[in-house]
Amino acid sequence: MLNAKLSSLLFALLASVSLAVSAAEVPNKPASDAKTVQVASVTTVNINNADAATLQRELNGVGKVKAEAIVAYREEHGPFASVDELLEVKGIGAATLEKNRDKLSVH
Repeated sequence: MLNAKLSSLLFALLASVSLAVSAAEVPNKPASDAKTVQVASVTTVNINNADAATLQRELNGVGKVKAEAIVAYREEHGPFASVDELLEVKGIGAATLEKNRDKLSVH
């Protein structure tokens, strides 16, 4: 009976040592294997107060001439009531507006 208890105890001890050694031998996964979640940073541009340089830098498809046209339109007609009003600016079409809609604000 004592022999059976010692055998069971010895088996349990060897099994736990074996598991501990196995766990220690498993290498960590390299960082390149880990899934990375990248959060896109979206800069919001208030078209009622952004200067031409900011508009040019932050908006896709808006170069110097279009950026200056946005500022000139705003100076002539007052603040934009909505981002859709950008379609009234010469050179700004639906495609340009849609490319930038998530970046634009009027507040």
